[in-house]
Amino acid sequence: MSTASRGVAPGPAVVLVGPPGAGKTTVGTVLARRLGVTLRDTDADVEAAAGRPIAEIFIEDGEPHFRELEREAVRAALAEHAGVVSLGGGAILDAGTRARLAGLPVVFLDVALADAVRRVGLDAPRPLLAVNPRKQWRTLMEQRRPLYVEVARAVVDTAGRDPEQVAQAVLDALELKDA
Repeated sequence: MSTASRGVAPGPAVVLVGPPGAGKTTVGTVLARRLGVTLRDTDADVEAAAGRPIAEIFIEDGEPHFRELEREAVRAALAEHAGVVSLGGGAILDAGTRARLAGLPVVFLDVALADAVRRVGLDAPRPLLAVNPRKQWRTLMEQRRPLYVEVARAVVDTAGRDPEQVAQAVLDALELKDA
């Protein structure tokens, strides 16, 4: 069902935010299927635009350049996509992005360190977690948790839940029904 036929303003049906390992893409895929829409992952958009993986962008061009590409990917996704949008873990660091998220159905997928480590693995190509991943992840969360909470309409704890259960919790939190 299109946003116009639902009688609501255009924009994403759901926006997922959270740290690396929260399951944004996996849960987003389940949500998109259940809502009868598509998933748009801004990390994938950045990689497609740059023609290379995010880890290479960080290494070759630096984090500031990556964040510029990310800002544009988020802006485009929020403006153009009526389905589920999964934001990269650090997208909420940008004040403009946080402002764009105001009033949207944003859900923070909260994840414990142990679960995040198990999901992403310690050897995954995640530039901000390259050295001492557990400590880096904790530091990221200390910095980002208040921002995730600030932009979120709902917080869903992923602990002990599989992707289907997390997706159901998101639907329940936003009072959405399956397609």
